[in-house]
Amino acid sequence: MAKKPIVYYGSMIHGQAARFASLGSKFDEMIKKLDFNTISKGDKVALKMHLGFQEDFQTVPVYFVRKIVKAVKDVGGYPFVTDNPTAIYNAVDRGYTSETCGCPLIPIAGLKDRYVYQSNIEYGGVGEIGFAGVLHDCDVLIEVSHAKGHGVSGYGGAIKNIAIGGLAAGSRWHKMHGIENHIPWWDGVKCMPEHAEELVKVCPSNALRYDAKKHKMAMVWNNCRNSNCMKCMEADKGVGCIEIKAENFQTFSKIMAFTAAKVLEGFKPEKRFFFNFLLDITPQCNCLGMIQPQIVPDIGVTASKDIVAIEEATLDLIAGATFLPEMIPLYVGIVNLDKNLHPFQRIWGGFKNPYDQVMFAEELGLGSRKYRLIEILPPSETVGMEAPKIKYEDQPTFY
Repeated sequence: MAKKPIVYYGSMIHGQAARFASLGSKFDEMIKKLDFNTISKGDKVALKMHLGFQEDFQTVPVYFVRKIVKAVKDVGGYPFVTDNPTAIYNAVDRGYTSETCGCPLIPIAGLKDRYVYQSNIEYGGVGEIGFAGVLHDCDVLIEVSHAKGHGVSGYGGAIKNIAIGGLAAGSRWHKMHGIENHIPWWDGVKCMPEHAEELVKVCPSNALRYDAKKHKMAMVWNNCRNSNCMKCMEADKGVGCIEIKAENFQTFSKIMAFTAAKVLEGFKPEKRFFFNFLLDITPQCNCLGMIQPQIVPDIGVTASKDIVAIEEATLDLIAGATFLPEMIPLYVGIVNLDKNLHPFQRIWGGFKNPYDQVMFAEELGLGSRKYRLIEILPPSETVGMEAPKIKYEDQPTFY
């Protein structure tokens, strides 16, 4: 029987008011456990991040980035932080610079997002996808991902960080998004214009859009609350021109699994490392470029060499956290408080199952959902340890 992949976990909770018991020290131990010694001297090491946009500061704190960068340099690797050109160019607004990170920041597909290599994806008629050339050139992949919600897949973490973030903009926006329409959901023959306009009116989240001139209905899948709402389906009873199914949303999760698999092909298993930050867990992706409320309290950090295992563990930890309904933005409108649903499904609807992408990734052989969770410096242990005497300003100081 194959061994279960290990996922290391450092909780935000600590047993003592001491540095040795805090998340910073836990993170240091997690880096040691992952063992960067498989990084060869001179290896080019990509720290794939989502650096956010505009006023969004709820990305991975640069404090942790520096720790990873130093550990890579200690074994002789050449690290750099990478993301799309816009996020890189404006990263300084959120505190990311070569000085603060301790390494260069390089656009993932070149300055104009045109340095790509094309690869065909045989799913949903997607065809040629432009994968980021800079990521393709690297020897080592270290994913540094912020765990948060997503309006289509329910969740965005390590898989989405490369499945969407590892592509050039043209493929990212115009091929991946919209794949939901691959599963037919609207029948224009049965749907008279008057009825189509009525369906648009009953949608509380402005997800349905109707073009009367073209007699065409469009869906903003990111807005749809599906099983939490279904007002359009109720209004369509007896007509049968619209059918929203879980399969529509699963197409997005499935195509992400395919593109993530393609990115990972370029890296040997021993050259892949994954960190998920379960801090500032927001309803939506960092792509929105705005500050968002937390839907559960801060949990901590997970780390693994298995992308499937770390995603499964991350989602399980979020599922076990305290849901904060009072923090849900008013624009969400309908929230399902059924405790049997994952917190992300309570917000975005049961059809947006955050585990779908993990299931599809496992089916493609990217890892295992059966993992072993090892907590680093758990508070139950550190609470009874003898702490060093507290020293204040014990670094070089002007005091």
